[in-house]
Amino acid sequence: MGKAAAVGTAVVVCAAVGVAVGVARRRRRREAELQGSAEADRKRRAAAVIEEVERSLSTPTALLRSIADAMVSEMERGLRGDIHSQLKMLISYVDNLPTGDEHGLYYALDLGGTNFRVLRVQLGGREKRVVKQQYEEVSIPPHLMVGSSMELFDFIAAALAKFVDTEGEDFHLPEGRQRELGFTFSFPVNQTSISSGTLIKWTKGFSVNGTVGADVVSELSKAMERQGLDMKVTALVNDTVGTLAGGRYMDNDVVAAVILGTGTNAAYVEHANAIPKWTGLLPKSGNMVINTEWGSFKSDKLPLSEYDKAMDFESLNPGEQERLCEEFY
Repeated sequence: MGKAAAVGTAVVVCAAVGVAVGVARRRRRREAELQGSAEADRKRRAAAVIEEVERSLSTPTALLRSIADAMVSEMERGLRGDIHSQLKMLISYVDNLPTGDEHGLYYALDLGGTNFRVLRVQLGGREKRVVKQQYEEVSIPPHLMVGSSMELFDFIAAALAKFVDTEGEDFHLPEGRQRELGFTFSFPVNQTSISSGTLIKWTKGFSVNGTVGADVVSELSKAMERQGLDMKVTALVNDTVGTLAGGRYMDNDVVAAVILGTGTNAAYVEHANAIPKWTGLLPKSGNMVINTEWGSFKSDKLPLSEYDKAMDFESLNPGEQERLCEEFY
């Protein structure tokens, strides 16, 4: 009787264990099914979001062509000097770009924010190209960003003079030749020649007294004189024109440059006789680099998604690019 009871108990226990295992398996199966269902639901919702983004940002070929046509129309208006054109098509006064045959020592100064960069490069012609280059980045103290024009440019010129003093034997300036400087100034400027332009308005946190309406090349040149620095600014350019020049130096077939950063802009080589607003003699090269300022382009052909509108609304200066261009030019 005892043995039979033990066997019976064992059978019951085994059955109970079997039931428990079965229940656990079914529970895990249901949990897996629920998890799979939840995962599938997440995937469906993600796919729906992606589909909506693709729909709102869709640019079919027909739309791209209509946008291109609208931009070409604005470009033509800008070249005519139409003050209502969204693309201002600014004349850079750069009618010759590098060929790759250039030799010698050149300096550059890039001022476009809270830091500025100074650079020197030794060019060795088509065979050697860039023989050697060095650069240094300098932070502008906050108080100079809201101080006087003389203080700001004296600080820049002092840093430039210090950089020139470190010019090593690997850099060679021909005897009797003055050092030449290219000045990239990425603020709104009314350019009047290849080496002159008046500041229209400070941006990017700058509010320096005495510079608006002044020739920024003259301000820098006077500061260099006060530092005893024998250097001449031979070109005033914005970053798109400088990028185009750099591209042409490496490849003679380059005819346009595009900036994709905080904003976007482009510069390209135009036939001088295709610029109705150009006055005076045509340049001997027959060409002129145009700064399009295409960041201000708007068109009913170019739809704005909810993401575009949200980004503009949350920016520091909603709609600023368009109003800025209308005010400046």
